[in-house]
Amino acid sequence: MVFRRVDLDGFEVEAVSRNVARVSYATSLMKKGVLISTTEHVLSACIGCGIDNAIVELDNLELPILDGSARPFIDAIHKAGIRKQRRPRTYFRIRRELELREGDKFIAVYPADIYSVAYTINFAHPLIGKETFSVDLSDGNYIREIAPARTFGFLHEADAMRQQGLIRGASAENAVVLTRNGLMNPPLRFDDEFVRHKVLDLIGDLALLGKQILGNVVADRAGHAMHTALVSRLLRDRSLWEETTVEDNHRAEVPQALTPATQVL
Repeated sequence: MVFRRVDLDGFEVEAVSRNVARVSYATSLMKKGVLISTTEHVLSACIGCGIDNAIVELDNLELPILDGSARPFIDAIHKAGIRKQRRPRTYFRIRRELELREGDKFIAVYPADIYSVAYTINFAHPLIGKETFSVDLSDGNYIREIAPARTFGFLHEADAMRQQGLIRGASAENAVVLTRNGLMNPPLRFDDEFVRHKVLDLIGDLALLGKQILGNVVADRAGHAMHTALVSRLLRDRSLWEETTVEDNHRAEVPQALTPATQVL
């Protein structure tokens, strides 16, 4: 996966761990001073559609937030079309478990024959509390169950974040906005939309491994920093994983009008 800055003579930044620049409320990449910000939603959409070989062109330093979910990117992929390549897909198969802890935060990956994600969040808010969601990415659940889930934020934190140069384009049109006791812009797309969006982010961040995963990922109150830390730790220890080619098991992940493939046209 490559990001191409058409406003900078086509300069390309590969979506790989070595180019991770910073992670806070989003994951940004940088190469030779060229920044690509908020990459996780489009990368997540690509993985959800079974794509692992594409060029994403943009004319600014940040990917558009659109409606705060991955669904508009899914629609754009659907419109562009997908090409299946002759070369067999190479997967990132987990061979040994890896667990990372930081206080009450946790993320781990375990060997498995498919790619699945389980995420737990816990926010002291009456509309969230503790939520858990699991998804098997081999049977098309991503497009139905994950892609529409929007990013969310708390209204009382907005001013402080803007003073840090964050969420400058955030609005009720591109995020679920929570007041201290309720919701500014109902309705939710899912009762548990909050944890589903965390799953969306995690899938996008793990795309920085450079290949689709065969493994079971479990996260509890993690975030972009822990997601990318897991990627970094995996890549540093070659005994934890292997490259493998298997029969393509992602057919159901691709929108019905498309054929399974690996390249956006």
